Amino acid sequence: MNFLLKQSAYYYEPNPTLYLTILGFISIFLLLKLTRRNYKPNNNKNLPPSPPKLPFIGNLHQFGTLPHRSFHELSKKHGPLMFLQLGQTPAIVVSSVEVAEEIIKKHDVAFSNKPQTTSGKIILYGCSDVVFAPYGEEWRQKRKICVLELLSLKRVKSFKYIREEEVMELVDIIRARKGFSINISELIIATSNNIVSRCVLGQKYDNPDGNSSFGELGRKMMRELAAFSVGDFFPLLGWLDFLTGQIQEFKATFHALDCFYDKVLEEHRRMIKKGNDDDKKDFVDLLLQVQEDGVHHDFHLSNDNLKAILMDVFAGGGDTTSTLLEWTFAELIKNPKIMKKVQEEVRNVVGYKQKIDENDVNKMEYMKCVMKEILRLHPPAPLLIPRETLSDVKLKGYDIPSKTKVYLNAWTIQRDPEIWNNPEEFIPERFEKSQIDFMGQHLELIPFGFGRRGCAGISFAIASTEHILANLLYWFDWKLPNNNDDDDVGVTKMQHIDMCEIYGLTVCKKVPLHLQPKLYNHMGK
Repeated sequence: MNFLLKQSAYYYEPNPTLYLTILGFISIFLLLKLTRRNYKPNNNKNLPPSPPKLPFIGNLHQFGTLPHRSFHELSKKHGPLMFLQLGQTPAIVVSSVEVAEEIIKKHDVAFSNKPQTTSGKIILYGCSDVVFAPYGEEWRQKRKICVLELLSLKRVKSFKYIREEEVMELVDIIRARKGFSINISELIIATSNNIVSRCVLGQKYDNPDGNSSFGELGRKMMRELAAFSVGDFFPLLGWLDFLTGQIQEFKATFHALDCFYDKVLEEHRRMIKKGNDDDKKDFVDLLLQVQEDGVHHDFHLSNDNLKAILMDVFAGGGDTTSTLLEWTFAELIKNPKIMKKVQEEVRNVVGYKQKIDENDVNKMEYMKCVMKEILRLHPPAPLLIPRETLSDVKLKGYDIPSKTKVYLNAWTIQRDPEIWNNPEEFIPERFEKSQIDFMGQHLELIPFGFGRRGCAGISFAIASTEHILANLLYWFDWKLPNNNDDDDVGVTKMQHIDMCEIYGLTVCKKVPLHLQPKLYNHMGK
């Protein structure tokens, strides 16, 4: 049986921390019994349907190492609005458009808070960032700064030259390695982070060939921000997180990032004193200006606030782009006919030019369909970022208590067979005559969330993703290493790619993608 399970593309590995925690509960039965009333705070409420619970741990044993998939299976049995008791934490899982629609239309504010997690409080300076900050005026001010100074359409367009330079450097690196197997995942991570670095920090910190740990540090942070911590579900047992070494891991990640951003802020302050060019101000310069101006107003950004915001922007912007591109190439290699079709479009649009510009990308309608289908099948954050109710709410006739954790399972919604034909298949053509987009207005496709806590960086992430993808499809043909099939033969059969996932705030491929590029002869020479 174990052998068969391991052959599955989505084999669930044991979660040592979770199992250690569950076993630990047996030895601390008396302690849990003292707080037993905290496990059943909602007996008199009309709660949504729930899977059977175990004593004390509730539904924690059903969480799984890939929660979006675990919740998907549970929702098939218990419905699109499901209640879970996760230790002492009440939670609901939303798995349908209808429930999401009622939330955004009637209860958007009530569902706009974010739970304060153990990892968030350590890594993000007490959740003083934007993504995990509690809902309120301070959060609105910080989000406004990010949108106006970095993520607006005007600002995104102004970074065009950075995207072009970094992508051409990536093309040159791959061109030098043509005919050899390359770790495309590593190169994409580096390029994505270099684009964000230059837009946000004014310079790049990942090596162009992918041999850098900074991009991986960002991915590590994203995994840790979604990691299981005992203290999040049993506050009195938070000390177990020290025994497992998890707190030490969080602090090590925080220390590495904190030291880095301290140096960044110090460098920028030094350059400002020298009088840097206003036309070349990056996001850090603008944040420092806002901080200085705020001294004379009611709103003030501390250094920790600045660093927390930078962690959001850097890790979120770079990791989202690289994750999307990884899944895109994995699906295209698996589906050679689609790869051929999208490459033909890209090459027809660009022609014999040596440079792809924004106008070219805007004409690539089928490539945009490919991107939508990737976002449908592989949303970067399949459970979005968990929310928390600010007050008691009536949802679909059920009572949802205040302080309930809310999981919005975009992964399930976007594979709903009542909405999507053949939902498990990669079919970009489904979007060719569709008006559905991913900006949060069409709830059947919500990879970036919706409502006031939806992602503000959609334009930034998509601009980088589309530009990198268009160039890699234009300049190179791609195949799996050691695949000796003729080009035409390869088009007719499905390629084997390991599609295992690693769960975090973004869900990326577990096994890095290695491909062999072949330089395409655009001039026919």
